[in-house]
Amino acid sequence: MLSLLSSQNVIQYLLDKGLCGAEDGATYKSVLPENSKKNRNLMVILADNRQLLIKQECRINHDQIAHEFFNEWLFHRLLQQFPVIGNIGAIASSLLHFDEKNSILVRSYLGEYLDLGKFYQQRSIFPREIARAIGATLAGLHRATFNKREYRDFMSTAPAGQFRYNFYNPAQGIPSITPDTFGTVPAEALQFHLLYQCYESLESAIADLAYEWKPSCLTHNDLHLGNILVHSRWEQLDNCLIRLIDWEACSWGDPAFDLGTLLASYLSIWLSSLIVDPTLELEESLNLAVIPLEALQPTILALIQAYLDGFPMILEYHQDFIMRIIKFAGLALIQQIQDRIECQKSFDNRNLCMLEVAKSLLTMPEQSVLTIFGISELEICGSLPRLQQPSRPHKQQQLVPLYYEKTRLRGC
Repeated sequence: MLSLLSSQNVIQYLLDKGLCGAEDGATYKSVLPENSKKNRNLMVILADNRQLLIKQECRINHDQIAHEFFNEWLFHRLLQQFPVIGNIGAIASSLLHFDEKNSILVRSYLGEYLDLGKFYQQRSIFPREIARAIGATLAGLHRATFNKREYRDFMSTAPAGQFRYNFYNPAQGIPSITPDTFGTVPAEALQFHLLYQCYESLESAIADLAYEWKPSCLTHNDLHLGNILVHSRWEQLDNCLIRLIDWEACSWGDPAFDLGTLLASYLSIWLSSLIVDPTLELEESLNLAVIPLEALQPTILALIQAYLDGFPMILEYHQDFIMRIIKFAGLALIQQIQDRIECQKSFDNRNLCMLEVAKSLLTMPEQSVLTIFGISELEICGSLPRLQQPSRPHKQQQLVPLYYEKTRLRGC
């Protein structure tokens, strides 16, 4: 029988696993942080003021576990076995214990760090120093593992009794509407599915992105702002400004996907602040945002340039790298809409605007670069040696073309 942790039995669990002493039992304090849609979280403060975060995967049914935490444990072991990666300070693991049978992780709680998404929300400032730290850290991880077979083979390790045939391709479209769809989504959300299926160029662009997916290094695969922590004294520190956490989805993947997911997380700050009204056109809503895109552009640009400064070689291997980041950002916005529909059972006019922006990013990435970054692709790459004019590789047609005439959407 699987052990389900609670505030009543968590200290006994820690005692049994040797993660605290008997003296902690009488003085500990259990705090329940926000639970995610997938995990149960418990934070324990022990007698010596040590803080531990205990996470248990919620999808436990008839003693079957989805092995959501195995990748994070595997990543922890990777950092131990390959010090070159472990020395990248911002990704250093604080994992203390993994219970595969009960799907439980125990790690140190980083009490001096703040959720970056909440940091932006509460302070409404977007410091370039933080963005540069993120870009440099991600570049270090991707560069250190790029095309290294030993890391790829290590990440192909499977949980006990399981098999891994290949790595998951995240470039997935939306399933077609079926009779079951009508019973699982709210009526207003059906508009999302109908619009998506009407946009044949959008489905084609996602199919192309899936075909062009290039797994070549270790990737986080869930790099939204909530999985980045910033130090509470970031202004006084020269290093350790940020930490990347929750490596449950990490695997051998495409570096453009990490950057695209992160870019979409920044764009959602802008899109979530839109003024929406049935009487307003899309372009008007985009221009009336409480947090305008122009306020985010310097931060987004600082992140991308710091990444390219740290890993300029990526443009030699993928000369369309900037375009692919834009496309993956569009895909990530669509996935955000899906998550909202599944978790909150809602779809509103802001989500409709988000879908239109996502469509533009996926189907018209060249035009979107200037809109999103405020400068051209050539200017983004211009400071890099020998890469001032990235050429556009010729794409050989493998399938019958499914493209249709594309029109420019207002606002993008």
